[in-house]
Amino acid sequence: MPLNEQHQLTILQDILKNHQVDCCGTVSECQQLERLIQSLIGNQQVDEQMKNTLMDVYNYSLNAQNSKNMDDHINQHQDRLSMWIDDLNNYNMT
Repeated sequence: MPLNEQHQLTILQDILKNHQVDCCGTVSECQQLERLIQSLIGNQQVDEQMKNTLMDVYNYSLNAQNSKNMDDHINQHQDRLSMWIDDLNNYNMT
């Protein structure tokens, strides 16, 4: 059974919260973020403002995988992680 938009956003939010709280992450988490975002970007029901946020998270994920130190990359993006989590939370409520 495929995940619906709500489930995808919840998983995305959970991974970002883990990055924020733990200040670390894995390549597989970043790959999961990318797969979720690709699916959500292709969803006609997701509004353009949320798609912009999703693209920011996608770029964050790509850059995290390509950084020499993923944990440092995550630490440098703590403010943005908070913002993205809030955006996803607010979007989930609508």
